[in-house]
This record gives sequence, C-alpha cells and structure tokens, in this order.
Amino acid sequence: MDPRFEKFQNLEWGSMTYPEKREVWLEISDIGVDEFDKMMAAQKARQDQVPRIGDNAPDFRLERLDRSKKRSGEYVRLSDLKGKSVALCFGSYT
Repeated sequence: MDPRFEKFQNLEWGSMTYPEKREVWLEISDIGVDEFDKMMAAQKARQDQVPRIGDNAPDFRLERLDRSKKRSGEYVRLSDLKGKSVALCFGSYT
C-alpha cells in the first residue's frame, strides 16, 4: 500500500459525517474542490429522481432475448404488462 494512504486503511466510513468524508475524498483523489462539489450536486440531483419504496415503477422498454440469449428485435414495455406478475432479473448476459 502507498504509505500516503495508510492512514485511511481503517476508517469507519459509516460513522463519518459528510464533511469528514468530503475531506478524505479530496485528499485521496485527483480532483479539486469545485469539481468535487459539482459532481456531488449532479449525484444528488439524480438521487432525487430515483423511485422510493412504495412508488410505482417508471415505465420502460426492453428488448427481449431469444432462447440462446441473443437479441430478438422484439421489445416489451412495462406498462403493457399491467395487471400481470413481472419479475426482473438484472445481470450480465454477455
């Protein structure tokens, strides 16, 4: 391990305040304060759009895979399945 970062090895990240985490991030990264603050503001704006537990799922469209897991050119929209049971499997099919 790089000796400059040894002091960060056993941090209790979960018990740190945001300002403490920010200082650590700025010390170990190669971005400046303005760029960091801009990045975090963009992240917060994205988080505000994430559905919460109990919210309806946003509508989306996905391409179906055939039995050999190849793209089929056939699409399905979540809203077309209203009233039916739906299971989503997230993973890599490559």
